[in-house]
Amino acid sequence: MHVKTSAAPQVRKEVSELQLLFEISQTLDRSLDLREELAPVLRSIAAHTGMVRGTITLVDRETGELYIEVAQGLSGEELERGRYERGEGVVGKVVQTGRPMVVPRVSHEPLFLNRTGARKELDKEMISFICVPIKLENAVIGALSADRLFSDDVSLEEDFRLLSIIASMLARAVRLRQEAQEDRRQLLEENTRLQNQLRERFRPANMIGRSNPMQAVFDQIVQVAKSDATVLIRGESGVGKELVAQSLHYNSLRASKPFVRVSLAALPESVIESELFGHEAGAFTGATQQRKGRFELAHGGTMFLDEIGDLTPQMQVKLLRVLQEREFERIGGSDTLKVDVRVIAATNRDLEAMMSAETFRQDLYYRLSVFPIHIPPLRERRTDVLELANFFVEKYSKQFHKYVRRISTPAIDMLMSYHWPGNVRELENVIERAVLLTEDDVVHGHHLPPTLQTAEASDTRIKGTLEEAMDRVEREMIIEALKDVRGNKAKAARALGITERIMGLRVQRHGIDPRKYRS
Repeated sequence: MHVKTSAAPQVRKEVSELQLLFEISQTLDRSLDLREELAPVLRSIAAHTGMVRGTITLVDRETGELYIEVAQGLSGEELERGRYERGEGVVGKVVQTGRPMVVPRVSHEPLFLNRTGARKELDKEMISFICVPIKLENAVIGALSADRLFSDDVSLEEDFRLLSIIASMLARAVRLRQEAQEDRRQLLEENTRLQNQLRERFRPANMIGRSNPMQAVFDQIVQVAKSDATVLIRGESGVGKELVAQSLHYNSLRASKPFVRVSLAALPESVIESELFGHEAGAFTGATQQRKGRFELAHGGTMFLDEIGDLTPQMQVKLLRVLQEREFERIGGSDTLKVDVRVIAATNRDLEAMMSAETFRQDLYYRLSVFPIHIPPLRERRTDVLELANFFVEKYSKQFHKYVRRISTPAIDMLMSYHWPGNVRELENVIERAVLLTEDDVVHGHHLPPTLQTAEASDTRIKGTLEEAMDRVEREMIIEALKDVRGNKAKAARALGITERIMGLRVQRHGIDPRKYRS
C-alpha cells in the first residue's frame, strides 16, 4: 500500500503532462494563424504546470532581431519592449548558443534583463526562469520561456524537460506557418506587381498618354468597360471625350454591336426627338416614310450622347424614361419598343450649376452619373504634349505625303509652355498647320501659330539681360546643329560657320554633351 500511495502523485503528474501535450498537438493542428495557435499553448502550459508568463520569442527572418510573438500576462506595451539582439540577455543567449538556460533565481543572474518590465524588483528573489531554444534541424528560430515561483519542492529539471518537448512541437508549427505567411506575402506582392504591370500596359488603342492623370482614366476604363453601367464623361472641350466613349465600347462585351454617336448640340431642337426615337410615316410634315431612330439602330450596342448638357427639359424627361424603362415610342406611333442599349453621355457643362438653376433634372443626372469619368485638360498633363505632337506629326506627314523627321527644340519648348485652352483638338490643329508649312522636314518654332509665339499668350516672357537671351539662342543653335549631325562637333562647327576650337569652347561653356545626340 505504501508503494502505491507514493506512486500516485507521479502517475497523476505524468497523466497531466500527457493531457498537456495532447492539448498542444490539437491546438497546433487547428489554425493557420500563428498567433491564434500559440496563445492557447501558453494557457495550457500555465493550467497544467503552474508555470506563468509563458513567452514565445521568434527570430525576425529579415533583420535577425528577436521579438515576442506571443506572451501570457503581458500588456501590449510590455510586449513591444521585449526586443533583443542575439546574445543579449538570457533569451538572446539561448538563441545564440542553441543551449537552454535554467535560472533558479533571476535576481542572481546578471544576464536576466527583465526588458519587458513585467517582474517587480521585490518579486525577483522568488522567481525562477526556464528558457529553451526552438530549433528546426540545426537552426534556432526562437525560444520558449516561462517563470516559476521558486520552491525547494519544485524540480526545475522537470520543467526544463517538459518545455523542451513542447519547444520541439512548436518548431515545425512555427516554421510551417512562417513559410505559409511568406508564401502569401510573395503571392500578394506578385499579384500587385502583375496588376501594376497590366495597368501600365493597358492603353486604349485609340488614345495617347502616359501621364498619371491619363493612366487614372485608363484604369477607370478597365474597371467599367465590361459592365453595362451608364457612364458620364466630363471634361473641357477638345480633351477627347468621344475617344473614351469609343474605348469603353470596343473594350466591352458589346464590341461587335453598333456604336452610335449623337451630338445633341449639333441638332436643331425640332429634330432631336426624331433622331433619337424615330418616327412613323405621316407623323409630321415631310415624314413620308417610317424612320428608325438612333436608339433602335444602337440596339445591342452602345449609344453615345455627346453634349448632354444641351438637351432641352422636354427631351430630358423622355431620355430619363429610356434609361429607366428601356422603352420608347416613335413619333406618331403607338407601339412601345423595347431596346437593349448601353448609354454613355458626355458634357463640358457644369451640370451641378445647371441643376441649381433648374435647367437640368436631378433624376436624369443621377441616372447618367452611375460611373463618372473626368478627363483632365491638356495643361494638367503636360508630359503627354510631346507624345501627342509626335503622333500628329506622323499622322499628317502621311496624309500630306511629306517626310517630317522631328520637332525642333525651340518648337518643343513653345509647345510645352503653352496653356492649350483648346486641349488636344487645338494641339492637333497646330501640328497639322506646321506640317503643311515646313519645307525642310523639321517643324520649327516659326511654323507654329502666333498665339504660341506670343509671350503673353504662352506665359513665356523672356527674363534676364540681353546677353543671357543671346546665350540661350546660341545654345539652342548649337544643340540643333549637333542633332542634325548626330553629335559630330566638327560637322556642327562647319554647319554653323565657326572653327572647331570655338565650337569646343562654346560646348564647354553651355554644358552641352554632344554624346547625347549620337543616336
